Formats: sequence, structure tokens, C-alpha cells
Amino acid sequence: MPEQVYQGTVLVGEYLEAVTGTVVVEGGIVTAIEEGPVPTGHWIAPAFFNAHTHLGDTVAMDCATCGDLSDLVKPPHGLKHRILRATPRDRLVAGMQASLDAMAATGTAGFADFREGGPEGVLALREALEGSPLHSLILGRDGGEGPGDGVGISSVRDVADAEEQVTRARAAGKAVAFHAGEKNPDDIDGALAYDPDLLVHCTHATDRHLRAIADAGIPIAVCIRSNWVLGVTRGADHPPVKKMLEAGCTPLLGTDNVMFVQPDILREMAFVETVTRLPPAEVLRAAVRGAGLAGRTYFIEEGEKANFIVIDALRSNLRFSSDPVASIVRRADRGDLLETVINP
Repeated sequence: MPEQVYQGTVLVGEYLEAVTGTVVVEGGIVTAIEEGPVPTGHWIAPAFFNAHTHLGDTVAMDCATCGDLSDLVKPPHGLKHRILRATPRDRLVAGMQASLDAMAATGTAGFADFREGGPEGVLALREALEGSPLHSLILGRDGGEGPGDGVGISSVRDVADAEEQVTRARAAGKAVAFHAGEKNPDDIDGALAYDPDLLVHCTHATDRHLRAIADAGIPIAVCIRSNWVLGVTRGADHPPVKKMLEAGCTPLLGTDNVMFVQPDILREMAFVETVTRLPPAEVLRAAVRGAGLAGRTYFIEEGEKANFIVIDALRSNLRFSSDPVASIVRRADRGDLLETVINP
């Protein structure tokens, strides 16, 4: 592969230091970040990792945007599960492919998905991924941890054989993830008892829970737009993202069910920053560092794989911005993206 050169304002490393210069990529690796005068109409920023999706729900898009959480998504008889069972495989695969394309077009290079439907559900997502450059962590259910990369459990309250599923995943050296604390805090301790690799939501986690999660080093995928749509929060304290950071937790951004929310991290960041008032750099880091779930880093550093976005600030009023990080979080949209660079 020939050398590739990208020039502009580069957000370097985890601290997102804005450097005017050139990024050199050879064989998919960032081989040099050379500071110096170049045209600065482009911004080069880390690609995003969507830390929690349910891509199968694409086929149930907008069929219900309100109602009781359990009636909508609780396995095995929630509305989404009834729709998934009734959907032909080819339509399910096509829907997931469409959402994969939508993620790539909005700067996402990878994702972690809770995949319903057992082994066949996981294989359907793998089929959808054929030809896609996106990195994935597929967390199966009901035996789907076999062909998947691990197990994604709805809640310790919803699944009678959680211990058995976790045991199978651990024996195979695979990841374990739980939904916890979405509607109330009552299932968080139960999830923590399994020492999971990922917790999703923690919308109603207490200070005690956050200390335990931080001590265990478990990242938390927060899905704030989904929480608002589903009515499990109406304020900045749930999920308690500021407290998560103060306690030493690692929040990641996810978009949750495509049934309710478009899998667009740009939209997610803008909403999160508005609701939480977190510094934009914290929001952007949360949108990027989920790549660690897939054993990767998307932060732009020499020697790392090149997984970044190129924004053409000259296309819009972004050309008047003096703070690329803030503008990417608050203002950038699909039309500003020139390219999403993804390497295996």
C-alpha cells in the first residue's frame, strides 16, 4: 500500500492536542506526525467506537418510541423480540448492513453489539459485516457466545441462566457484558458479582456502585439519548457521568437500540454535551476509547493503526471555529465528514 498523507489540524493522542501538521500512514500504520505549517481547512480526529448497539433492531425502527421499558425490550416477549422472531433473515441482514453503513458514514470505525437470536443471530450479523471495514465485538445471547466474541446479558433479573452463560463464555476466554442499572439500581450488584468486562447503562448507579466499578476497572457504556427516549431519566444526574469520572470510572458512549435511536455518535456527542455539560474533550474521549473493548486504540499516535476521521471545516460555518474539539462534539454532522479512515 503506498504512503498516504493527511494534512490539517490533528488531534493527537488521548489528550487530543491540536497540532498543525501532517499525518503519514504506511501499511495502515501512522508512521509519523510531523508538526509544521500546512493548510488547516481539514481536521483530523480519532474515529469513533459505538460501545453499545442492538443493530438487529433496525427492522423495528420507529415502531414504538414510548411505553414501558419491559414491554418494549425485555426478553423474550418484549415488542422488539417479537418483531425479530417474525423478520425473515434476509431482511434482518439487510437492515443491519444499512446501519453499519450509516455508522461508517458518520465517523464510526467499530462497535460492540448485543446480538439477539442465539447462534443464528450472531451469524446473521457476521454475514452483514462481510465487506464492511468496521471492527466489531459481537456479544451473543442464548448460546450466541459460541460463534460470538462473548455474551451480552440483558439483566440478571431477566435471565434465569446467567451464571451458566457467563461460565461458558469465561471457559472459552470470551467477554462478558451486562445491562445494569437502566431502570433502577437493583440489578447492579448482581451484575458486579460476575466481574464483567463491560457494564451497559448504570443510569441509576449509586456512589457506592461507582466506587466498586472503578475499583474493578470495568468500563461503562452510557446510552444517554436512549435513556431519555425510554423515559428512564430526565436529568443530568442519570446516568451520573460526572460522578463516574470523579470516581475514576471509564465511561464510553453507545447509542443502544436502533429501534429508538440512530446509531450516530456525532448526534450522541452533541446530546451528551448539552445534557451533562461535560467538557467537550471528555465527551470526545468517551466516544473514542471504547475501541479498547475490541483490543484497539483509535487515538492518533505514531505506531498505531490509522483509524481516524477527516473533517472538511471549509464546507460549512465550521471554518470560523477556533476550537475543533468543541465543534466536533457540538456541531459537526455527516455533511462535514470528508473521509473515515479504517484499518484492520
